[in-house]
Amino acid sequence: MAWDEWEQLKAEAASKQSAHMQLNHVPADPNGGMGTKDAWGDLIVSQKDLSAIGKAAHDLFEDFGRYSDHARVSSLAAAGMLQSEGFALGGALSHVAERWVDQVQSLMDACAHISNHLRYTKNQHAADETYISTILSSISTLDEGFDERKGG
Repeated sequence: MAWDEWEQLKAEAASKQSAHMQLNHVPADPNGGMGTKDAWGDLIVSQKDLSAIGKAAHDLFEDFGRYSDHARVSSLAAAGMLQSEGFALGGALSHVAERWVDQVQSLMDACAHISNHLRYTKNQHAADETYISTILSSISTLDEGFDERKGG
């Protein structure tokens, strides 16, 4: 391939590329880093929001566990009294109370999972931030070494 032919192929390839193409670039955020859902479609959650959700899940876990036990004890007592008097309703109420315990446990497990996951997420993000800042600081140290070597 002759040099002229190579130059012609490069010129043709360059003319076919879009003038609007940008690589390794994200457009600047017009809101100064606080993009809105409509503008960018990003989910923005603050640590305060996550903390409130985690606290609500923990409070529900604590309160529901305590209060649901009152309902279970009362229902089982009523079921026992009804059964001792020969009412068929006593057996049905006892069955409902047993199922109640299963449902309460499922809800409490879900609340504990939410609370624990948010705590884990918070700790993991803190660890990630530390790791990233360590990597970036080592890159800047490396850059300084290159600058010193160049004489700059």
